[in-house]
Amino acid sequence: MESSSTAEHEDAIAASLYDVDSSDPKGTLVDRSGLSREEIGQIAQVMSALSGLRNAEQAVSDASQRYMKLSAQDMRALHYLIVARNRGEIVTPGMLASHLGISAASTTKLLNRLEKGDHIMRRVHPVDRRAFAIEVTPETERSANETVGRHQARRFHAAARLTPTEREIVIGFLNDMASELSLSKAAWAHDTEH
Repeated sequence: MESSSTAEHEDAIAASLYDVDSSDPKGTLVDRSGLSREEIGQIAQVMSALSGLRNAEQAVSDASQRYMKLSAQDMRALHYLIVARNRGEIVTPGMLASHLGISAASTTKLLNRLEKGDHIMRRVHPVDRRAFAIEVTPETERSANETVGRHQARRFHAAARLTPTEREIVIGFLNDMASELSLSKAAWAHDTEH
């Protein structure tokens, strides 16, 4: 069993994960000149809040997968199919493969697995008789909407509580952060030598 001082030390580390002075004490990663201690502290709070959001999203994703007895990719496929049905659009295997970023062979395996579990139906495409149209089953759609979907929809309430000006700020911030984190700016992510 851990001593209380060890547990406290680990908690202090966890509490400092998004403190730039703890992560980058020599300033080799982040130039913080021109920022006050208060601003640096507030930025750490933003980073910590983003981490909390990621953790909450992961917990919901994990619980959703356990509840539905499906993988993360299966859940993404079903979400796509539910939205397509809501929009009155037809989904082909190729569309699903493109959305998920997987090969045709992997898409076939995914569809076979989902069909075997009674989550989807494959029908002949109403326009192109050589293709299939993929639909989520009414039972899976109902189950997903009444559980996972209802819980995920709670995000809307948090956004609705913001003023229009605050929403614009949040949108700009999140888009800017996504752009800063884009792997297109990370040569190491494309390096196949390592």
